[in-house]
Parts: sequence; structure tokens; C-alpha cells
Amino acid sequence: MQLDPSHLRMLAAIVDAGGLVEGAQKLGKSQPSVSRTLSMLEARLGSRLFEKGKRPLRPTELGLSLAVQGRLIAEAAEAAARAVALYSGGKSGTARIAGTPVFMDGVVSNMIAAFQTAFPDVTINQSYGYLADLTEQLAVGTIDLAICPVHPDRVPDGLSFKSILPGRNVIACAPSHPLARRATPRLADIAAYPWIAPPVDSPLYEDLRLALSGIGVTEFNVSFTGGSLASILNVLAGSDALTVMPYSVVFMQQHLKAVTALPIRIDHPERKLGLLWRADRQMRPAVHRFMGFVELEFREMARRIVEKEKAALWRR
Repeated sequence: MQLDPSHLRMLAAIVDAGGLVEGAQKLGKSQPSVSRTLSMLEARLGSRLFEKGKRPLRPTELGLSLAVQGRLIAEAAEAAARAVALYSGGKSGTARIAGTPVFMDGVVSNMIAAFQTAFPDVTINQSYGYLADLTEQLAVGTIDLAICPVHPDRVPDGLSFKSILPGRNVIACAPSHPLARRATPRLADIAAYPWIAPPVDSPLYEDLRLALSGIGVTEFNVSFTGGSLASILNVLAGSDALTVMPYSVVFMQQHLKAVTALPIRIDHPERKLGLLWRADRQMRPAVHRFMGFVELEFREMARRIVEKEKAALWRR
């Protein structure tokens, strides 16, 4: 026999409330309508659900048994409603994020940790890539959001772009580097040290050449190339090598005391770090919430950078 789940929920409400009137109030219904529905249910079952003539209402054995099922249905409905609210509010679900390795490891990973502390029911699937690869992944739908440097006038077709941080590079080294101990290092001293070059297909590789040519360094010795942010930091820590790095990455690593920026102004790229997504595809709530969270985090980071460094970093 197939029973209406709402009838079982009604029965549980009556039993738990201790009467028809109280049960009707709990359900937000009128007592006469609840009474009629109860009579229809008993007629369908061919058995009484409450003992006749007993006040207060006393459920029969069948009434108690069905009330248990009614409670389970009510609990499942409430759990489903909570799940819908969490998902539609972006507090559960999955966000597939990808971005350039140095920014993802040096900056965004900390933001992901903070986001998941606030929203533990959201799963973040994170991967790496540069602009061409990220564009392809967005096009085929394997990722929802990309975080990477893009020239504002060269946003790939079909994608929306929102800038979150201007391009700003620095010459970076270990805090123990000889040049880091000088208040005003000379440009002539820079070329004498070995350099760590980013992967040749990364935007930072071109930034390195641009920065060095901008300060008159055309010949330089590359001692290490490629590698992850962790390997670059390890090489810096164990050598007198220099590298070009986004200042935001240096800033976010300052608590580790593994890298510092030399107070030398270099040319910055025209690109801006930003968020890329498909303009024609509806964004899932969890992705939308993560996107908003990252925007706020970068805004706060930019404010702290300005407060801490105000002009002191860029002496020449």
C-alpha cells in the first residue's frame, strides 16, 4: 500500500504535539482539515491510529509505528531543505579553479585555506596552467574559473575578465643576500649575480627580460630555470641568486622570511592579475562565492601592501 508521505508527517506531528489542535498548529493548518485528513487515512488503512474516546489522544500500536516513519520523512525533508539552502547560497558544492603556478602557490593557496575554513562544505579542485591552456580549459568546461595575468586589451574571445591586482614585479632574493643588506644597492652590482629564470612559457620569463633591459642589464647568467615556487625559494635560500617575482608573492611569503624584495624600481608589465570565466555559462553558486571571496582577499592584500610599502620599496 502506497501512503502519502505528507500524511505520515501529519501523523507524527499529532503524536509529538499530543493532540489534533496542537498538531495542526505545528503544521500551520486548521484543526478541521487535519481531522478530516486523519479520518481519510484511517479509512484507507482500515485501522484506527488513535484509541477511540481517549483524552488526551493516545496513539495505537500502528499509529506509533507510522509516526516513526513520519518523523524520518520530516527529518529527510528538513535535511533536503538545508542542503538546497547551502548549495544555492554557495556554501556547498564544488569549485574548479586553475591559475598560473607562482600566483596559485604563493598567494591564492592561502586564500583557498581561508575560504575552506569559512565554508568547509565547498570542495576546491585546483590545477595549474598559463593563459593559453587556461583559455582552452574554460572553453571545454574542465574548469570554472581561472586566476592569471592578462593584458586588459587582450582578453580571449568568449571570456569575461575582472582585474584584481595590477602587475607589479620586483627583484627578489634571500634576506641573507649581500644586496639585501645594502640600503641602496647599485644597479651595476646586479648583473654580477646569477639569476633564476621562470619557465620559458610563463609570463614571468618575459617580465625578467623586460625588467633587466629596463635597468640596463642585457647580459646575465641564468643558473636555474623552471621549477615550482617552493624550489625557487629553496634555491634562493641556498645561493646568492636573484630572480624577478610578483611583489604580491613576495609580500605573502614575508612571514616565512624566505624571500625579500630589493629596493630597486623595475619596469612592470601591462598585464593585470585577474579572474577569467566563461561569459555564456551560468556560474555555480560555490564558484560565485569563491570568486567574491578572492576579490575581497586581494582588495585587502592590496591595501596592506600600500600601507606597508608606500614608496619605500621603490627607491632607486
